[in-house]
Amino acid sequence: MFGPPAFLGGAGQHDDTAAPETVEAEPSSAPGTAEGQVRRELSGLIAARQTPVVEAARRVTPSVVSVNVIRRQRVGRRSVFDDFFAPFGYEREVAGLGSGFAIARGGYVLTNAHVVQGAIEIVVSSVAGGDHPAELIGTDELSDVALLKVEAEIPVPEFGDSDGLVIGEPAIAIGNPFGYLLSNAEPTVTAGVISGTGRHILPGVFAGSVGEDQTIYADMIQTDASINPGNSGGPLVNAEGRVIGVNSAIFSRSGGSQGLGFAIPINRALRIADQLRNEGQVRRPWVGIDVGYTEADRAGRRRGASIARVAPGSPADRADLTKGMELVAVQGRPVKSPLDWEAELFNVAPGDELSLTLLDSGGDQREVRLSVEDLPSVRADRVEVLEGLELITLTPAIRAERGLHNEQGALIVGISDYVTRITGLRQGDLIYAINRRRVSSADEVAELLDYLAGRGGIRVSYEREGRGWYTSFRINTQG
Repeated sequence: MFGPPAFLGGAGQHDDTAAPETVEAEPSSAPGTAEGQVRRELSGLIAARQTPVVEAARRVTPSVVSVNVIRRQRVGRRSVFDDFFAPFGYEREVAGLGSGFAIARGGYVLTNAHVVQGAIEIVVSSVAGGDHPAELIGTDELSDVALLKVEAEIPVPEFGDSDGLVIGEPAIAIGNPFGYLLSNAEPTVTAGVISGTGRHILPGVFAGSVGEDQTIYADMIQTDASINPGNSGGPLVNAEGRVIGVNSAIFSRSGGSQGLGFAIPINRALRIADQLRNEGQVRRPWVGIDVGYTEADRAGRRRGASIARVAPGSPADRADLTKGMELVAVQGRPVKSPLDWEAELFNVAPGDELSLTLLDSGGDQREVRLSVEDLPSVRADRVEVLEGLELITLTPAIRAERGLHNEQGALIVGISDYVTRITGLRQGDLIYAINRRRVSSADEVAELLDYLAGRGGIRVSYEREGRGWYTSFRINTQG
């Protein structure tokens, strides 16, 4: 295993079989290396100046990189004069930047998913001054983690244990808030303390930020070390010079640092990176329950967590869990809100067991162990249509997983950019009717689209974000 807040990356829109070896060795201090240069500069410092921050920066800085991306951004019409100069809805290329750091030999670099979101080109710049084209191995928007690979060896830092952090201990944030636009290549270092652990950020707090609907900020590390735009993906380091987190977001009214920075715990980030490296995606755990707040007081403060829905045929259903049961603890950890539940799901994978403590409607306490499974939509058989459209048949379990209103249809689980441009459909849409005829399966959608190809316009009705929409297009059967 790989050993408004403002998102901190740039602006933009919306195989070997063996895993690489994680090393916990000091970066090279050979003459001519960046580490060697730092050692020479420190050799003349008096003891009073050789603080833990200085030592931590010396150990980790050579591992930090700047992540430079190019995105295509759709530009809307701003005035009637735009019609004379550019077509409506044309696209332009925009630059963005963030930070990252090496996590294993072989050029593996960790950063945030929102840093590379929508990127058509990624270049990693190292402290040594080299620019390296980067391959995107995989991203996980839910946890805001992405894994890159470059054809270069970047020194790998040591990693700490983010489960053992103490509030008040020193914390050092390292990153590239200006990329390498400054004259020298060294990353920026800021220092503070661990302000809090296990922080949950309520949905809507990051309103207006890229990816707010796809990312869960649960069980985060809070720090007052100054974090600024461009720091996303850089390491948060302890006084021993060990990486303990991945800087991800700040709570700010101005867009700059206000002492409320948040980092993904490194234990979680490395687990996710390992899955991205070995499988190209993260296997999301599922037991078949939706969890909501138990109650709210007159001030609007919500507390507690209880089961809001149980998916038919799920592990929770087989264990006789029912709507209204209150969650007391998960894996022995108290549950005070639904985000406590979401945070614990980051720590399990399909195949594991999950221990729950619940209260039933009569107030009796109950201990339950559930088998963790893959999401129903992952296990479902896929049907490919139009050489770029992947569908699965909607089932009660998938309906519960995705929170869909329609009871029948075909869910889009994969779609090419070309098919999206032609049809207006996108991943996550549920097709429930074609030419006003209801459809009940992915096979039925495939048969209808095949029959209607070359026969005129096709009207597809679909559900997106709880609302019904339709789109019209034609399928040309001529090559």
